[in-house]
Amino acid sequence: MIEIKNLHAEVEGKKILKGVNLTINSGEVHAIMGPNGAGKSTLSYIISGREGYNITKGDILFDGISMLDMLPEERAAAGLFLAFQYPVEIAGVHMTNFLKAAVNSIRKMRKEEELDALSFLKLMKEKVKKLGVKEEMLKRPLNVDCSGGEKKRNEILQMAMLEPKFAVLDETDSGLDIDALKIVANGVNSLRSPERSFLVITHYQRLLDYIIPDYVHVLSNGKIVKSGDANLAKELEENGYAEFEAA
Repeated sequence: MIEIKNLHAEVEGKKILKGVNLTINSGEVHAIMGPNGAGKSTLSYIISGREGYNITKGDILFDGISMLDMLPEERAAAGLFLAFQYPVEIAGVHMTNFLKAAVNSIRKMRKEEELDALSFLKLMKEKVKKLGVKEEMLKRPLNVDCSGGEKKRNEILQMAMLEPKFAVLDETDSGLDIDALKIVANGVNSLRSPERSFLVITHYQRLLDYIIPDYVHVLSNGKIVKSGDANLAKELEENGYAEFEAA
């Protein structure tokens, strides 16, 4: 599915990633944890194709094909999805219209038939019901006047509508209370399948109580310095990152 090979990257001349190696197979959920400034969000942005990051060495393969020269929209069409740490607000663009445009844009790039209004509404109602999203939220401008939890639920709904092969969740638990965290985690868990993989980036173990990862990795000083199963997250919660910060 995803293979990150000896990835080095810098921003404005500052080295951030210093040789990241990571393989995520179909159906797997991997979590990356680590201290502030370790390079976690940088890794997610580079995977998604965000501008401003200079890759100096290494590669990222998606189903065996390098993504480094692919535009963000091409990566999305290939099956990549990024859930932002801070979802943006877009005044004047209703959630339903945004979702329809996003879904049909992806379908068009894949040379698939676009959904008409009735087909789209049927699909959206199925996803909304499955995820427990209130239909009232679909009538609002995108993320405007939404709580942090509502914004994150909107992100999960977008992911459900787009049905990506590989989803990156960049600190999706940031700013959520326990009830909102459970709702978001339940949404993610409902989308787990043998054909879909996840990379969950988080500071804290609490999210991983609800989204149980297959593997946990510690990213420190631009490199993955330790990997293990879900128990590693509990060890990190108890002991912190002090032993890795000099790695």
